[in-house]
Amino acid sequence: MNILIPVDCNRRHEAIISAIEESNYWAYIDLDEGRIVNCDFFKNRKEANCWIDHIIVINETDYLIDFKQKNISVLSVDTQKSIDEIIESFLLDKLKPIKY
Repeated sequence: MNILIPVDCNRRHEAIISAIEESNYWAYIDLDEGRIVNCDFFKNRKEANCWIDHIIVINETDYLIDFKQKNISVLSVDTQKSIDEIIESFLLDKLKPIKY
């Protein structure tokens, strides 16, 4: 499963989720059997030219039309900030799906 998260920096254990328009990088997370197998960072989300199952955002009012057009699931965080917190909440179904 592949997840994309807008973040402020390109260091996995220091990166914090940010609004799409304020993000400096996009974390591309590859999950396998509930574990992070790989975490890559892209300056532009279009560089992540592979299948995306979910996008996780901090703000439900972010510009999400591109994801809707590609039928990508968009989830929103409540208080989670770090990549590990977000992925843990994702695995426990604690993130809110955003309805288009």
